[in-house]
Amino acid sequence: MTHSSRMTIRRMVVAVALPAFAACAMIHHDTPPAAMIAPEQIRLADDVHLAGEGWPSARWWSQYHDVQLDALIDLALAHAPTLAIANAHVSQARAQVELIRAVSGLQMSARAEADRERVSGHGFLSAYANQDPAIGAYGPWYWTGLVGVEAHYDIDIWGKQRDLVRAAIGAQNAQRAEAAQAELEVSSDVAWLYYTIQIADATLDLLERLRDESAFEVETREARHARGLESLTQTQQARSQQLAVDQQIAQTREQIVHVREALRALAGVGADALPEIRPVPLPAPSVSMPSSLSYELLARRPDLQAMRWLVQASLDRVDAAKAEFYPSFDITAFFGFNALRMRDLFLHSAQQINLIPGLSLPIFDSGRLNANLHGARTASDTLIDQYNQAVLDAVRDVAQSASQIDDLDHRVQLQRARIDALRFASDSAQAGYQTGLADRLAATQAEEPVTQARIALVELSGDELEAGIVLIRNLGGGYRDDALPGSAAHDAKPEPDR
Repeated sequence: MTHSSRMTIRRMVVAVALPAFAACAMIHHDTPPAAMIAPEQIRLADDVHLAGEGWPSARWWSQYHDVQLDALIDLALAHAPTLAIANAHVSQARAQVELIRAVSGLQMSARAEADRERVSGHGFLSAYANQDPAIGAYGPWYWTGLVGVEAHYDIDIWGKQRDLVRAAIGAQNAQRAEAAQAELEVSSDVAWLYYTIQIADATLDLLERLRDESAFEVETREARHARGLESLTQTQQARSQQLAVDQQIAQTREQIVHVREALRALAGVGADALPEIRPVPLPAPSVSMPSSLSYELLARRPDLQAMRWLVQASLDRVDAAKAEFYPSFDITAFFGFNALRMRDLFLHSAQQINLIPGLSLPIFDSGRLNANLHGARTASDTLIDQYNQAVLDAVRDVAQSASQIDDLDHRVQLQRARIDALRFASDSAQAGYQTGLADRLAATQAEEPVTQARIALVELSGDELEAGIVLIRNLGGGYRDDALPGSAAHDAKPEPDR
């Protein structure tokens, strides 16, 4: 082939290729991504504070110094079905990453075929339909064979497969954060159920004391009525109060049974595997809150980290959708043996080598690619909006929990002052009974308000414990993702600014 002939062919190729590139599918419309929440919005109001400062530790429940609680949470973290489900989701996401990575790599396979066919006398191989030994024709029936190795590789020039891999990794990281969130929920739920039982036990002790006081009043009223000193009305009123206390005792005992069953189901163990829960004194609330939240809250809340990874994955999918508009290149190769007769299959002359570079260019797709890009962008913007709202909700939850704890602490102090005042009146009545200035019934009646006030104090202490556990959960427990925005570890990852 002469030089002029080669130049003519090149001009023809360019003439054909340029219109094809010019006629490829175009991005008709795309919008910038939705804005992420600003750091100054991740803060508490100036009037929200607690006495102590700091984030929860990894094993935050150890601050209560209760070996029973430690054992129950360890048991639940080892056997809870919700954690098994969360870990299964992590494994599934990991498998998806491996699958997408495998698709983007070199694909090789062995191939072997044997075919019994009759050659058509009017087809491309019609010469082999007759007997012609000179050309190797012994037709019309033949055993044909093919054996070899074929390979295929997509050249990821525009990063489509790389973006899909990153999106899958983002989804995997989101599942890991959700697994951490599940652990936080299990540990906090176990702690609250455990203290619900402890609060019920403490309340039950006080109710039984109150019942003894009511029973003594009933006996005294009955004796006075028998001697004609009091009417039956006063006796029935005392009996009504005793029955009300009996109802409270029955409800409290039923609550202990129900909560214990809820704890057993949460831990994922049988009835015999749940250890005995012995009554212990309620711990003094020990809660604290950091002086500032900002990006640190994002790193310590596993649910926010999960959403952030999903946002990152959605942005990678947008990039992959954009790459669909560009030409794709691939190479297919084959090396092996191909023969019209099986006895010639492994002859040197039967060797076959194929090397096929490929180019695929979208020209007209009825708007499919643009619809796909629009869908990916809309899904990403929706996730960003949901993430922003979740961050604001997280700040609100922390503020409300801290404010509730501050209010409950004040109410507990007032209740203790009220108990002291009632105790003074009870002690005075008891002293009068000891000196003969008052009867025993008056001393007993003066003790009943003290017992009722102590029951109310136990309930307030329980509310304060619950609020402390909720605050710990709202702060993320002991979770922390070191890939903070602005840190070196985070800067190595792509930011959602596309």
